[in-house]
Amino acid sequence: MSTALGIDTSNYTTSAALVTEGTVYHSKRPLAVRQGEKGLRQSDAVFQHVRQIAEVLKPLFDREPQVNVIGVSDRPRMEAGSYMPCFLVGEHTAKVLSQALHVPVETFSHQQGHIAAALYSAGRLELLQKKFLAFHVSGGTTEALLCEPSDHGELNCACVAQSLDLKAGQAVDRVGVMLGLSFPAGPALERLALSCAESTAYRPAMKGADCSLSGIENQCRAMHRKKTDAAMIAKYCITAICKTLERMTEVLLEDFPGLPLLFSGGVCSNAMLQTQLYERFGAYFAAPEYSADNAAGPALLCLRKRGLL
Repeated sequence: MSTALGIDTSNYTTSAALVTEGTVYHSKRPLAVRQGEKGLRQSDAVFQHVRQIAEVLKPLFDREPQVNVIGVSDRPRMEAGSYMPCFLVGEHTAKVLSQALHVPVETFSHQQGHIAAALYSAGRLELLQKKFLAFHVSGGTTEALLCEPSDHGELNCACVAQSLDLKAGQAVDRVGVMLGLSFPAGPALERLALSCAESTAYRPAMKGADCSLSGIENQCRAMHRKKTDAAMIAKYCITAICKTLERMTEVLLEDFPGLPLLFSGGVCSNAMLQTQLYERFGAYFAAPEYSADNAAGPALLCLRKRGLL
């Protein structure tokens, strides 16, 4: 039996996961964001991770003290120069544990972890051995990636489409905070949108397969100034993001026909979005706990890289 520990210290969640005998155990804690704020400074995120990483890890070591390998997210994306200070907390914690436990450490990007966790949740881990398209849609990223295995058991992800300005999660959170919702605003904005019975439409702003999302926030603010019902604004925001992802997918499938399609990232836990994209494309999605930031992905990937999964 091989047991992997995963660690991910993203901008808004301290997360750890244990993968043993094919079962994933999670332990996570969100970072605190003050009411009315739309995010955290990196210095505040690092401070909160340092304060709570030990408490997040404790229940996992209480469950299984024998760990064979550690996987950790050490950067946002695979690209050269990709960096964010908050990931240093997880990376350094993993290195200390590696030295204390005499086990190896494997490093991955936060984005690779999201994709692997979503595949696990969707029951499609076998796609790690094939070529597929994966969307990573969150507060920091709105990208479509062409994914394929490398000769060394890793997951290569090349960006083939992206938002050229605002990210989908930023639009959701900014509109939500504008409407008086707490950050992160995704679940509350979805509940508000579902209470609206009226239909709404949106024409995506595209440049090839790339998109622009800043117009969504601008239009929602204009609606808010006109005293439009909050539920209608919420529904417009989510509909606009969904229509944009639909159009990106349509363009990409012209270049990559027949490839399996996966949606990952916190925004993709939205049920309205999932329903529409599944009906249109038969896309795969993760359960909410695997869509949001989590450490299951690095743990699964390090097992795969070492031929243990």
